[in-house]
Amino acid sequence: MTCYCGTDKTYKTCCEVFHLNGGQTETAQQLMRSRYSAFVLANGEYLMSTHHKSTRPTSEKKAIVTWAKSVEWIKLDVQDTTKGLKKDTEGTVTFSAYFYDNGSMDVIHEKSAFVKENNHWFYVGYAKD
Repeated sequence: MTCYCGTDKTYKTCCEVFHLNGGQTETAQQLMRSRYSAFVLANGEYLMSTHHKSTRPTSEKKAIVTWAKSVEWIKLDVQDTTKGLKKDTEGTVTFSAYFYDNGSMDVIHEKSAFVKENNHWFYVGYAKD
């Protein structure tokens, strides 16, 4: 079975590696993909630890996990990545995450901002254009 994030790798050789190593990804896109897989698995600890401390919604963790469990995740579609490579300290990833909610298909479309601090990528939030 391919990874939840849509790569041609298995979960064990893709996002599980990052879920087990605390989010030590080389690129912003890898972190974004691993966060999508964490939503599929309702892994609140990973979602919180990879969310930058300046915007981390710690008080909403339980609600986020409850919501992630309540929907059926369909697929992730990455449309664009700006910077976010190993040499960079910031980057953006534009994606669409498709899911079923109460029998209706819905989509989250977002351009996400990421920063790298101490050689560790973090999700910051919606990117400003």
